[in-house]
Amino acid sequence: MNPPRISAGDALFLDLDGTLVDIAPTPDAARPASRLAELLERASRHVGSALAIVSGRPIREIDGMLAPLELPAAGLHGLERRSAGGAYSPPLALPRFDELRAALGRFAADHPGLLLEDKGAALALHYRARPELRAAAVAAVEEALGGMGSGITVQHGKAVIELRSEGADKGAAVAAFLSEPPFTGRRPVFTGDDITDEAAFRAVRRRGGVAVRVGPQGATAAEWRLADVAAVHAWLADLEG
Repeated sequence: MNPPRISAGDALFLDLDGTLVDIAPTPDAARPASRLAELLERASRHVGSALAIVSGRPIREIDGMLAPLELPAAGLHGLERRSAGGAYSPPLALPRFDELRAALGRFAADHPGLLLEDKGAALALHYRARPELRAAAVAAVEEALGGMGSGITVQHGKAVIELRSEGADKGAAVAAFLSEPPFTGRRPVFTGDDITDEAAFRAVRRRGGVAVRVGPQGATAAEWRLADVAAVHAWLADLEG
């Protein structure tokens, strides 16, 4: 069953890849639909500018994909954030960044089809093109950490393992937005497609909000489902009058 229509009194939080944009073989290959920026601009006006993008991508990449829009945004799963007023909170650097990048870079180079993505303050090891190497990728991350993972969060997602600093997730990012205008006092609505979005689903449900999981697969804390990116676009276009 489709989620409730978006009300003018809602605070709307949206994941990007797999939610607003179809997942591509590599992050650089993802392309937004031509009407996405227009669709988001209209939805943002409907909710009084209380719309934010909450993504695993850095904010600079979010802006690049949604240009010319520059919406409130949380990047790197909440490690960095830009408020509605434009205030920017930079991410904490990943501990042992250079060491981990070198070790995982060697592993990726030895296994064609794997991709190590350098996000600046985080690392992501992608195995979408080589799903049979998932166990080897997990083992490589564990070996690189060497039991010394203090201060580091290891986040598993769709054919990816991400390493970032502890202390932030998408749920915390949503809570931070809800503490400031224009989000304060509104019903929170979060839409996402992956394990990384579960913290945000739980956060909005604790506040009486609406949690929407994109895709048919997987156990989830969300109580509503949308089939795919096209269904998300249709839902965003069907605003409550």
